[in-house]
Amino acid sequence: MTLRFFLLFTLCFLGTLAPCSSAQVPLDTETIATGMGAPLLVTFAPGDAERVFVVNQNGKIHLIKNDVLLSQPFLDITALTGRFGERGLLGLAFHPQYATNGWFFINYTDASGDTQVVRYTVSSNPDVADSASATPILTLAQPFSNHNGGCIRFGPDGYLYIATGDGGSGGDPGNRAQNGQVLLGKMLRLDVDHGLPYTIPPTNPFVQDPAVRDEIWALGLRNPWRFNFDPLTGDMYIADVGQNQWEYVHFEPAGDPGGRNYGWRIVEGSHCFNPSVGCNMTGLEMPIYEYGHAGSPFHCGIIGAEVYRGRSMASMHGRFFFSDICSTQLWSFRYTPGIGVQDFVDHTAESGIHGSGTSLGVDFDGELYICRGSTVERVVPAGMYLKVPHLFTGVAAEIQVLRCTPNAPVAVAYSLAGMGRFPVARLGVVVLLAQPALVGRTQADAAGVARLQVVPPSPLFGRTTWLQAVQAGAVSNVTREQVR
Repeated sequence: MTLRFFLLFTLCFLGTLAPCSSAQVPLDTETIATGMGAPLLVTFAPGDAERVFVVNQNGKIHLIKNDVLLSQPFLDITALTGRFGERGLLGLAFHPQYATNGWFFINYTDASGDTQVVRYTVSSNPDVADSASATPILTLAQPFSNHNGGCIRFGPDGYLYIATGDGGSGGDPGNRAQNGQVLLGKMLRLDVDHGLPYTIPPTNPFVQDPAVRDEIWALGLRNPWRFNFDPLTGDMYIADVGQNQWEYVHFEPAGDPGGRNYGWRIVEGSHCFNPSVGCNMTGLEMPIYEYGHAGSPFHCGIIGAEVYRGRSMASMHGRFFFSDICSTQLWSFRYTPGIGVQDFVDHTAESGIHGSGTSLGVDFDGELYICRGSTVERVVPAGMYLKVPHLFTGVAAEIQVLRCTPNAPVAVAYSLAGMGRFPVARLGVVVLLAQPALVGRTQADAAGVARLQVVPPSPLFGRTTWLQAVQAGAVSNVTREQVR
């Protein structure tokens, strides 16, 4: 049976519609690549669904193509940097027009320990960068070896955002994060499209303030190891590593004019730090979430920061994922301005999987990755696992269902209305779709794998579909796919 017959079969007779579901998906992981030294970032180039790029702190950018680690690095700058504590190759960001200009930007510490933000260009081979194309963008002298930040991202506005640490040591002895004339302990915002090394966006918040450098978008950060933008809303989440007691997450809504002061070293999270009591918090932005170091397991440094917008776990959309470098627990929550943090989940306790020792990341499809040790893992649904390829109208595709009951029937349902709750009494399950219809039926093999051939009809072009596999007593994850 093919998708051409979508509208001929419905599951409506199997149950009655119930309120919309926000059930979470138990998680699992699958190893994508290992033996890479010290991977600390997974990211992708705009429009590239086949490849992910893995930043190795030692100085290489590895390329994983269709889940296969290529032997030749995309870029190798080991002669320019090295892994020494918190130093090394720390960040990577692809220009929004990478497909046409081939530009990407890296953040690393050089042989002197100073921060370098440099632009490179891809070579004629799309799997290899032009190592001779280095164009310096920004240099920051680092007074100490730690707290180098390193995360760089392009925002929805097309500008390059650079998170810088406070310069290191402990307690920000130079009070650099609060010093408007110093670029350390800040979020910077640069225009890298109109002149070298960069120009100042005219909407930067301090361009009329002589007391604050024009590059600065926000002040008062300690060591924002990872920050990111929600790819759907444009909201910014900053996971800022605290001092000795607190780890915290800051939030900046899309369209914000900038100019916020996140408080370090006056406060650590929402708690007075310098002075330790009676500090003046006027005008400071408090975190939306924080957690302490005390208790068991021990916590010491927040690792983030990704908002899930992937295909394979539709019910997880909008969840902010983060971890801790010491406990490597994996957590997530949803945040709504004016309401606050909701629906916090400890996925380590729930599913038994661990988070990251260095970083989280996502691919083109929004799927979540974990960097730990020398290994990169992808977060996948636990239990019966529906895998849907990208669907194109009129083009045959194979839907797979893994971890089924062997040699048993499997049905695949879909919805054009989104998530819901649809009890199917005769199968003893609840289909997590609104107004579900039947894609088709098949049989799992002896290994518990089911395959279903489909051909999406032209009326589905541009439509978002939600799909779920169903067996007696079990349902899979819900996959969200826009038919092309």
